[in-house]
Amino acid sequence: MKVVITGGAGFIGLRLARRILDIGKLHGPSGKLEPIGSVVLFDNVVPSERPADLDARAQFVAGEVFDRDTIFRIIDRPDIAVFHLASIVSGGAEQDFDLAMKVNLDGHLHVLEAMRRLGPKPRYVFSSSIATYGGAQVPKQVADPTRHTPQTTYGMTKSVGELLVNDYTRKGFIDGRSARLSTVIVRPGKPNKAASSFVSAVIREPLNGVDYELPVGWDTTMPVVGYRTVVDGIIALYELDSAKLGDDRAMNLPNISVTVAEMVASLKRVAAGRALGHISVKIDPFVAPIVAGWPAHVDASRAEGLGLPKDAGLDTIISAYMADYL
Repeated sequence: MKVVITGGAGFIGLRLARRILDIGKLHGPSGKLEPIGSVVLFDNVVPSERPADLDARAQFVAGEVFDRDTIFRIIDRPDIAVFHLASIVSGGAEQDFDLAMKVNLDGHLHVLEAMRRLGPKPRYVFSSSIATYGGAQVPKQVADPTRHTPQTTYGMTKSVGELLVNDYTRKGFIDGRSARLSTVIVRPGKPNKAASSFVSAVIREPLNGVDYELPVGWDTTMPVVGYRTVVDGIIALYELDSAKLGDDRAMNLPNISVTVAEMVASLKRVAAGRALGHISVKIDPFVAPIVAGWPAHVDASRAEGLGLPKDAGLDTIISAYMADYL
């Protein structure tokens, strides 16, 4: 069986690939567990050499997701599983509308059409976002049935993507599932253009001894999820029996809501005795309004009822990051 991960050279894509290779089997279009023969990690920029912790089944392919011919070349056989993570993220999508439309909408359609032509309803997981919620009328707590009124181009493309997955599944073209993610933490490396990147940076930079200026206030509340839990949740969603999903294939993945002040308190608690960089606040007029338009609490009772994993708490998330990357 072949697995394709778009955005596969990114942080979550790489961790997902490692986990799938470790597991060794996934349910295929046949409905049976199939051994993983290859994992294609597709991205616009890929490493020149395969990372040492990825075995010979892993293959990197460079290209643009909006290049239809390339997508059709990599999604090319019936015994396939596809995880679509590639996206222009929130801040980047606001700065470049045309690129966001090409990547997030045109690219997604190419992936869906490539699977449609294969015939046997391959399983598919689309990485969505709680940025699908928003607007002046958004409640403090949202749930799966809450109306989508996204206030960013990124959120709009994710909302449209969920509808596409629902309809391609209804038509019998694919067996799709959309994982609506909260902010994933703690991401190593440099910040990206996501408006939510401060949630990782406020932990990562001080741990590296670097001072950090928060672009939002201390009382800002964010729904978050640890990267280990996200990877396990995406795989668990993929493996769910299709009959349990019904006609709405999108769901909020389990998460926890924390304030920025609680993030910093947890960091100081977990990293007690470690010299940390100083944390201060300087409100960013571009980032802060985007974040303010997102819900503070995300109900994921449907996913939890289906057995998808949930983080034990923020201390556990930060401890995992320190164990994995420091």
